[in-house]
Amino acid sequence: MANEFTAGDRANLVRQFIETMPFAKALQMKMEEMADGTAVISMPYSPEIVGDPATGVIHGGAVSALMDTCGGAAVMCHPRTKAATATLDLRIDYMRPATPGDRITARAHCYNVTRSVAFVRAEAFDGDASRPVASATGAFTMAGG
Repeated sequence: MANEFTAGDRANLVRQFIETMPFAKALQMKMEEMADGTAVISMPYSPEIVGDPATGVIHGGAVSALMDTCGGAAVMCHPRTKAATATLDLRIDYMRPATPGDRITARAHCYNVTRSVAFVRAEAFDGDASRPVASATGAFTMAGG
């Protein structure tokens, strides 16, 4: 069942979601792209989110937060969902450490929507777009589901 929101309405809601969430602001997340069921969000390297001072590698929790936020945005962008969403489950596989100094970019795709749950796949990359830093699968609730 389609909702009453147009693609433009969904895009505005997602932008507002990212811009007003204090956690996303603290991590300096930026919406790069969005389309029906797809979102791309990036986060700059910052010394404040380093997990290992000896190597300068970003903490996995920051990468997780980026992928979770991107997954929720992908759900919100999907034409069969309502605007609000919350994470039910998120599984992340860390493939390698992110390169210190590189911006991290997550791309998420909402690939299946049921009455009350949306399913998402995501990957995060640094400057080497040929090798993911992490991949994730998630399930998200939907308002009114």
